[in-house]
Amino acid sequence: MPIFMDVHLVPGVKAKEVAQAHELDLLNQVDHGCKCMTYWIDEQRESIFCLIEGPSKQAVEDLHRKAHGLLPSKIIEVNSSLVESFLGRIFDPENAEITADGLKVFSDPSYRILLATRVTDPVLLEQKHGKLQVNELLSKQNGIIRQKAKEHGGREAEHAGVGFIISFSSATKAAECAISVLREIPQSDAGTTGLKIGINSGEPIEKSSKFFGDTIRYALNLCQLVNNLQVAISSSVKELVSREFYQENRNRFFTFNPQDEDFLKCLFEQLEKNWQESEFDVDDYCREMTMSRSQLYRKTIALTGYSPNILLREFRLEAAKEMMKKQRQTISQVTFNSGFTSPSYFTKCFRKKYGLLPMTYIDLLHKSTES
Repeated sequence: MPIFMDVHLVPGVKAKEVAQAHELDLLNQVDHGCKCMTYWIDEQRESIFCLIEGPSKQAVEDLHRKAHGLLPSKIIEVNSSLVESFLGRIFDPENAEITADGLKVFSDPSYRILLATRVTDPVLLEQKHGKLQVNELLSKQNGIIRQKAKEHGGREAEHAGVGFIISFSSATKAAECAISVLREIPQSDAGTTGLKIGINSGEPIEKSSKFFGDTIRYALNLCQLVNNLQVAISSSVKELVSREFYQENRNRFFTFNPQDEDFLKCLFEQLEKNWQESEFDVDDYCREMTMSRSQLYRKTIALTGYSPNILLREFRLEAAKEMMKKQRQTISQVTFNSGFTSPSYFTKCFRKKYGLLPMTYIDLLHKSTES
């Protein structure tokens, strides 16, 4: 059966009240074909996240409705191993307090600080520097990142070949880990691999239907905007990092103020939403962002270094490259699926950015898969 996570936002919520509601869920779970695995409660942020195995989202909602009437604001399907990677458990914590009346009470927030790393596409690196050197560099670099993550209490949640997502409960530990990685990896090596680090914080469920989707997305966006000598951190992470540690390493951190960050999130959100639409252009961008053309250009260049139309083109090129990795397609298919209007223009842009033809890249991907 699928596993679902739901979120309840309850002003003034207390751990004991959630424990009582969970007991009611357990009493009613069989009637709805569900199994209540565990939950996370954050009194400070007034949020509750439940993990439930069940036949459908509707069954989960019906269970809560009958048990206590506290309905979730959103439910998403999740992978239990991924939940464990990010949050450290999929069942109740072993050290949970048992009250005199047998009630299991615990307060365990699900809010996490996620450290994202990204490197240049290994296929492109191998084309430029040779497979042996690249494999050696990446292996050494990955070993350092894993070692530092472990030393600072991080959990490796994802590794997609081009970088890591590492989950921390402490913002200071995440920041310390990132700085120690930069100190350990030779500057020349980081420059060769194009290593970038971004750190963001958030909850498992926000706007996205993907587990920690919003938090991961902005952490990766930060990676795009930082050089390989600094760590990009969101304003929410900056507020949580030890002030003393931040001041000591101020020149190592790259951050935006909350207003600029809101603009960037909206900017990238529109890219995510519209990149496959070939008719989507700067005028549409302006309407979606409710800004004039001059305002949008000025702000976008100031914060990203790119004009809106170039940012859109770069985003489409990266998306096209990811598309090629997942499934072998013709150049025409990739062109139109990634929002470009003609194969010749797509080929020209691809070659200018990556230094090789799209078909050559596809062939290299194919050889890499075979070897």
